[in-house]
Amino acid sequence: MSQIIVLIIGLTLIAFIGWWFFGKHEVHQETAIISSDGQTATIVVNGGYNPAVLNLKKDVPVNLIFNRKDASSCLEKVIFPDFGVDADLPLNQDVSILIDTSKSGEFIYSCGMNMFHGKIIIK
Repeated sequence: MSQIIVLIIGLTLIAFIGWWFFGKHEVHQETAIISSDGQTATIVVNGGYNPAVLNLKKDVPVNLIFNRKDASSCLEKVIFPDFGVDADLPLNQDVSILIDTSKSGEFIYSCGMNMFHGKIIIK
C-alpha cells in the first residue's frame, strides 16, 4: 500500500514540474498609452515584469518607466540587448528608458541574471 502512495505522489510531482516548466501560462499584456508626445508605459518589477508583454506602435517615440518593488538583487538591472540598454533599477524609484521604435518586431529584455524576461512587440 505504501508503494502505491509513493508512486502516486511521485507521478503527481512529475506532472506538476512538467506543467510548471513547459505549460502555457497566462501572460499579462498591455499596449502603451499614446499621447501627442509619444508613447508611455509603466512596467512594475516585482517578481518579474508586469506587464510581461508590451505592444508599441512603430515610429512613435516611447518612454518606458520601470519601477522596481522587488528587493531581489537579480532584478536590480534591466537589459535590452537589441537596443544596447543596460540600466540600473533602484528600489522604489522610476527609471525612464527610451527605446527606438523605428524597427518592427519582437524584442526580449531581461534582468541582469537573465532569469526574468519581458517582451516588447513593435508593430
